[in-house]
Amino acid sequence: MALAVAIQMDPIDRIDIDADSTFALALEGQKRGHRLWHYLVQDLTFAHGKVRAQARRLTVKREKGNHFTLGAFERLDLASMDVILMRQDPPFDMAYITATHVLEHIHPRTLVVNDPAEVRNAPEKLFVTHFPDLMPPTLIASDRAEIDAFRAEHKDIIVKPLFGNGGAGVFHIRPDDENLGSLLEMFTSMSREPVIVQRYLPEVRQGDKRIILVDGKAAGAITRVPAKGEARANLHVGGTAVKSTLTKREQQICEAIGPELSKRGMIFVGIDVIGDYLTEINVTSPTGIQQIDRFDGVNLSAQIWDAIERKR
Repeated sequence: MALAVAIQMDPIDRIDIDADSTFALALEGQKRGHRLWHYLVQDLTFAHGKVRAQARRLTVKREKGNHFTLGAFERLDLASMDVILMRQDPPFDMAYITATHVLEHIHPRTLVVNDPAEVRNAPEKLFVTHFPDLMPPTLIASDRAEIDAFRAEHKDIIVKPLFGNGGAGVFHIRPDDENLGSLLEMFTSMSREPVIVQRYLPEVRQGDKRIILVDGKAAGAITRVPAKGEARANLHVGGTAVKSTLTKREQQICEAIGPELSKRGMIFVGIDVIGDYLTEINVTSPTGIQQIDRFDGVNLSAQIWDAIERKR
């Protein structure tokens, strides 16, 4: 089954081909004979009922410094595509939300992965609140008195922006830390959004588990271990990926959320688990499949494409 596939992503010349999940998906799609196009989210337009993009034919190869070739620009009617991979990185801001609204005009006739309406309704740190039995004690608030009360109850806390990504803006506030007020003032000056506050989980020192689910089924995992002196395990900020398997509790978490993910059209999802707790459900642009492939000798890109092709 040869498909016409447009990939909405960030500039392809800037990616790390040994880590980028979109690159792995493009390689596997090309291997299967799918025709690929590349465009940036700012090249997306809606006019006269049509969704179009200034796109270029794409070929890829695993060769550092020479990993892609782009053809001439063409005004591509995205309704003529079989599949759109929505793979631009967050932040999950109004530009991101606007793109989901635009792509909703062609989905599901053109299959958008993941479903744009469901992506819009599932911000990473908010979607997880629909599974309260799986998450750590959590507060979403702007009110200082509420935040102070939560801190008084749990002592050791994490404070982070509600729509942040990649570990940016995540702070560990210990019981004797005097900087909470200044931190909240900084967040307030930058945005009107509430912050998310969670009980600190010391298990993060042993690692933050990234689990990939394909169409609602657990497909593999890595543990991301934070660098010395760092509370964040994200690979973007110096965390180290190590081989991992699923614990019984993690299997239970996947079984609890998997059917809902599949029902919502979330084909490719990455969840984060610390200790026994689900902390985030990443549906925008999940990462980690190349690391899992190397550790486990698998091909998660092939599993994702199998799921896409079944839905086509």
